[in-house]
Amino acid sequence: MQESAQQPHVVIIGAGFGGLAAAREFGGAPVRVTVIDRRNYHLFVPLLYQVATAALSPADVSAPIRAVLSRHANIQVVLGEVTGIDRERRRVLLGERTVPYDYLVIATGSGQSYFGHDEWAEHAPGLKTIEDAREIRGRLLMAFEQAETIEDPEERRRLMTIVLVGGGPTGVEMAGAIAELTRDTLRREFRHIRPEHARIILLEAMPRLLGAFPEELARFARRRLERLGVEIKLDCPVEGVDATGVTACGERIEAAIVVWTAGVAASTAGDWLAVETTKAGQIEVDANLAVPGLDRVFAIGDTARALDQDGKPLPGLAQVAKQQGAYLGRALARVAAGKPWPGPFRFRDYGNMATIGRHAAIADFGWWRTGGAIAWWLWGMVHIYLLIGFRNRLLVAMHWLWIYLTKQRHARLITGERKAPLVGAPGVEPERAKEPAEV
Repeated sequence: MQESAQQPHVVIIGAGFGGLAAAREFGGAPVRVTVIDRRNYHLFVPLLYQVATAALSPADVSAPIRAVLSRHANIQVVLGEVTGIDRERRRVLLGERTVPYDYLVIATGSGQSYFGHDEWAEHAPGLKTIEDAREIRGRLLMAFEQAETIEDPEERRRLMTIVLVGGGPTGVEMAGAIAELTRDTLRREFRHIRPEHARIILLEAMPRLLGAFPEELARFARRRLERLGVEIKLDCPVEGVDATGVTACGERIEAAIVVWTAGVAASTAGDWLAVETTKAGQIEVDANLAVPGLDRVFAIGDTARALDQDGKPLPGLAQVAKQQGAYLGRALARVAAGKPWPGPFRFRDYGNMATIGRHAAIADFGWWRTGGAIAWWLWGMVHIYLLIGFRNRLLVAMHWLWIYLTKQRHARLITGERKAPLVGAPGVEPERAKEPAEV
């Protein structure tokens, strides 16, 4: 299709689940589309914890944005960092560059929230990017390498203590994956330590794990984690995090690895638009996902605070962002073709799932709830189906089959530059430790 300067120009900021779903709906529509992202790839965040625990490589859970959208001639991709939005002249600012728009879709997602303690981020990385996953993977593996050579029993114990802050799906899934990494994969590879005796602690400030799931499934998940050797501390808010451990519920826990899976905050898109936001930084939107008071500006996914049919805020889930993106793409394509707006957005809940290590998961579909091996197989099939591209689906399926048969994880690489050394271990410079770059 030939592009025309007379066609409306839709700019989508962010190529996550929502932004990519919107862009795909515009393929072949009578609009010009520009997708802007600061990275050149789409990331399948739900499986990022498997990169952090050496089950998958970064390329297995990501896909180049240009490749995904390449067959749509009316869509262009711009790699750049958005620095602001000029509402009056309808322009997106990319440093010294500007991109004009007729319609603007903001799908910038969310980042980690430390609840006012951003200084904890240095010692307790979150899990939102590939860089985060590689950092956590490097810290995990380096801790065992250093424990193997150190003689001080107290320091060795600290190096083999891992704390996860937050008992939501990410915290639960990662706790189970780390337990299997230490119990199954690493146990026969060291001579002076017993990796299977590593202490894995999951901290949750609320009275139970997995608050979004029914209580019976949360209890099942807790029992499975405890069978894997994970210590679970409930009603245990974190009071402090530093280079050598965590203080929580009045107790000091000496630990080399702290992973933050506790909270999220929306991007700075609200500041770009100069509009009021929620405490989590989300932009309020109406039933059509439009930003009130702004003409032709929309927000979706974790960036937006949208309400369901009962007036309750929609959760920050991938399925919410994908449905919102697809709805908005179809609606704007209809408007560009001279047709009326299709009506308000309606979210359809397809259920919620989480895995707890080998052969165990929980699934809540509303009409049916289950936990165990059946849920685990369902979880695997659903996530393989949702991955973008046949290559990724095939590779992830093969990697999972290999892990299932051998209990070995192929991506055990210590790469890149760690953000902070494992304090107290021999052979680590006080300021920063470096390893060869990943090839």
